[in-house]
Amino acid sequence: MPSEQIENYLKNIYKLQTSEGKVTTTSLSKNLNISPASVSEMIKKLADEGTLMHTPYKGVELTEEGKKLALRIIRKHRLWEMFLVQVLHFKWDEIDHEAEKFEHIMSDKMEEKIDHVLGHPLIDPHGDPIPTKDGEIICSMSFPLTDATEGSLVQVLRVSDSNSELLQYVSSIGIALHKKISVLQKRNFDNSMVIKVDDQEVNISSIVAKSIFVETVG
Repeated sequence: MPSEQIENYLKNIYKLQTSEGKVTTTSLSKNLNISPASVSEMIKKLADEGTLMHTPYKGVELTEEGKKLALRIIRKHRLWEMFLVQVLHFKWDEIDHEAEKFEHIMSDKMEEKIDHVLGHPLIDPHGDPIPTKDGEIICSMSFPLTDATEGSLVQVLRVSDSNSELLQYVSSIGIALHKKISVLQKRNFDNSMVIKVDDQEVNISSIVAKSIFVETVG
């Protein structure tokens, strides 16, 4: 069984690989808040163990075995997030750190029980897909709110969970999963937007808009 440290590396490499395509020592160091020297040492260890491939000056990429292990820990993390929200009534901006504590000690039996109690959810509270126990993951065909056309009606499918303050803010303006949003105006000079949520017009920055993933309605 991989150590907690290795699980965190594999999980973060998978997330960076999915979102950015290329994973470098620098990006991984920043994401994990660990020194580049320590990251380089761990990359060599994981490459020797066969969970990733490292090409000098081009970055790292998970092998099939590495991807399988990463998806296992991501599944546990997202199931815990759902449990914290649905059963213990945590808010969606409070759960990432809590789930991080439990994902590494979750037995297969506990995973199965929690999955059953929750009704076998397909997504977590932020809209991210929960991998199956067989390592399959189905991603929604969503796009950032910044790419929505002016005058369109969209529905929220996912909100980035990378910043708890951002989650608190989008909640405060009425944005949640499956909420419908009207795009009233897009400002080219700073890429900010005016949107309508529950009959209320709201100005949002490009940073906020980039963190909200939607699909077009109608």
